Amino acid sequence: MAIKVLLTIGDITIKGGAERVVTNLANAYAASGLDVEILSFYKGGINEAFELDSRVKLRYLHDKSFDDKRKNFFYKIFYKFIESYILKRDFKDKDFVIFNNSPHFPLFKNKNTKYLKIIHITSKGRYLARYNYFDSIVLIASKEIGFWQSHHKNIFLIPNFIPNIPNSNTNYSQKVVLSMGRIEKTNQKGFLRLIDIWKLIQDSGEFNDWKLHIVGDGDLKEQIKTKIENLNLSNSIILKPFTKDVESEYLSASIYAMASHFEGLPMVLIEAGSYALPTIAFDIATGPSDIIEDEKSGFLIEDNNLDEYANKLKILMQDENLRAKMGEKSKEIVKNKFSKEVVMKQWMKLFKGLKK
Repeated sequence: MAIKVLLTIGDITIKGGAERVVTNLANAYAASGLDVEILSFYKGGINEAFELDSRVKLRYLHDKSFDDKRKNFFYKIFYKFIESYILKRDFKDKDFVIFNNSPHFPLFKNKNTKYLKIIHITSKGRYLARYNYFDSIVLIASKEIGFWQSHHKNIFLIPNFIPNIPNSNTNYSQKVVLSMGRIEKTNQKGFLRLIDIWKLIQDSGEFNDWKLHIVGDGDLKEQIKTKIENLNLSNSIILKPFTKDVESEYLSASIYAMASHFEGLPMVLIEAGSYALPTIAFDIATGPSDIIEDEKSGFLIEDNNLDEYANKLKILMQDENLRAKMGEKSKEIVKNKFSKEVVMKQWMKLFKGLKK
């Protein structure tokens, strides 16, 4: 009998990191012979954002976005309880139900089902009472493991993975720095401070032939455009829309720069490493320090030290051999820690251990 797994997600039509991770997990579980279903609580878009294996079943609980549903006062107050009951009633046959990025929790449970929660983002030092309802919690990044173990008895560490490690490596002679992500009002991805860093670099007068490509969409884009114009950076910063063809973006750059304020385990850094790009990021609460080996595969910068970030980025921009050396190390880390084969072994071990 195949192990039966239900993955839940807020809205599988959103083009975000958690949605991509859940799609990757579902496809990999199916390829490993598991019986897999995704339950998306909401449906803000028309189709799922990323491609699902034909063996993965998909069901939507609502045909509206969360924001639309939330307009209903009664729904807003009671949805977590009602939908926990629906989960218990409709998914009695599952061995595992794995919750992702929505606030739902298993208030009502089936006794033969194990309920897991994947933590996709930093805790910011907050442990919510609802986490006690989960049998196990899976962390994707290691930095906060002590915090979680002090609150919950079953903590596991299993990172995100990338489905395929490409054969292609980038060409380090290209004078392009790349940064990708959702350009949203929360400014989680830190594009505003990345532009400030780029201004410091351009003011040095040494890198006028270099370009910064920012790829993504969102409601902060107009503000970003204005900032670029005000700082006279329109010639060296190129804004591009979200694309499914991320490969051509990675292969057109020779450095990947991330300026996020907070992350879980950023897929973009893992993907960039898979194309042998050296990477640079702020050493924020969780994420980058699990992927970047400082001064070996790239640079980890003290959070919010823009001058230091600019200086380290300049070192990479000046030295093609260093980019190649660090890029090679980047790819090696991805193969050893974040390949599908390595990570799936960890999931299978977890499932077998919890089923006993």
